[in-house]
Amino acid sequence: MTESNPDIEISRRRLLGTVGAAGAVGLALGATGGALAHAAIAGTDDNGPAAGALGATEIDFHGEHQAGITTPLQAKGHVLAFDLAPGAGRKEAVALMRRWSDSARRLMAGETAGAADSGIALDAGPCSLTVTFGFGHSFFDRTGLTARRPAALDPLPEFSADRLDPQRGNGDLWVQIGADDALVAFHALRTLQKDAGEAARVRWQMNGFNRTPGATAQPMTARNLLGQIDGTGNPKPSEADFDKRIFVPGAGPGPAEHAWMAGGSYAVVRRIRMLLDDWDKQPLAKQEQVIGRRKADGAPLTGGTETTKLDLDKFGGDGKPVIPSNAHARISAPAQNGGAAMLRRPFSFHDGIGSDGTPDAGLLFICWQADPMRGFVPVQRKLDRGDALSEFIRHEASGLYAVPRGPRTEEYVGQPLLEG
Repeated sequence: MTESNPDIEISRRRLLGTVGAAGAVGLALGATGGALAHAAIAGTDDNGPAAGALGATEIDFHGEHQAGITTPLQAKGHVLAFDLAPGAGRKEAVALMRRWSDSARRLMAGETAGAADSGIALDAGPCSLTVTFGFGHSFFDRTGLTARRPAALDPLPEFSADRLDPQRGNGDLWVQIGADDALVAFHALRTLQKDAGEAARVRWQMNGFNRTPGATAQPMTARNLLGQIDGTGNPKPSEADFDKRIFVPGAGPGPAEHAWMAGGSYAVVRRIRMLLDDWDKQPLAKQEQVIGRRKADGAPLTGGTETTKLDLDKFGGDGKPVIPSNAHARISAPAQNGGAAMLRRPFSFHDGIGSDGTPDAGLLFICWQADPMRGFVPVQRKLDRGDALSEFIRHEASGLYAVPRGPRTEEYVGQPLLEG
């Protein structure tokens, strides 16, 4: 294997374009390098369909908000946290965020990671890759920036149903990677891990997945591992108050030291194990009562379609609410929580079969909001007190992260905090 040469470095996207153009004019593939080119330009019985729109989709690294927040669900994801190494501080954090931002920008554009690129994703396009960065509560102590830590980043309260592993939560730095191709996502993960060098070490990592775009006849809300349509009640960017609910305002009541979070958002991350064997033993009618929606199409038990508003005041012939008082959809509805809303953007996970024969599987719950105390916390408090779904799930890890605004051109993520 030859070493890479920075003088002849080419982008993944340019490779696809060059090979595709050669194929169009009938270039004969020689024995040397033929397998790579053939796989890149044409579908075969061995390699599946040709590269198309799915692989070519590129998401901007620069922008008002970081990518990976309002981006449509991606097929593959990695979520992980790092702790700064002993002795590392603000100087090392600045250098690390510069390296990470440069790599994320290159990879999201479909380019290689540089001279030391591993080649894992060399023959793929951008594939909707997003890389999102955030800072945990402890990051500010480690970097001497305690005065600039927002109050919204205060630790989440304890919930009675929590069974949290402290080693799989929190952390100084948080990274979310998403893509519509597993190799592209892993390539980004591997690149950032190598970029961390001696400055930071992985605290925890979780891997997730969603349905691949195009797998259904028409776009639809994703299903989770319970088989339920999940995400129907998400706030929509078209709604007038969407930005107010999800993103920190440009000018707010907080002190000037916290202004660096303007345009950013707060991510709550929870590893929620689903007790799938127990759930699958329940008859369909019981499952629908627990959720408050029909399993087949996600419509409320009170009728209509998936997007029909819940009729929480409708009673059946037995005098009981059609949507039970402890149904998950009822308790979590914004109308039941003073309008509290959050943008849920999860991944499912499956980490094998335990020694007891049960699957270690569930939801990597990720939600976004302008203020966790007005988004996640009030809803989770109500769910904690009486959600019928609690019998079938277990909260095993938790984290809260401040995710700054998107970087401007020639800027790295978090620069207003670290250099402001």
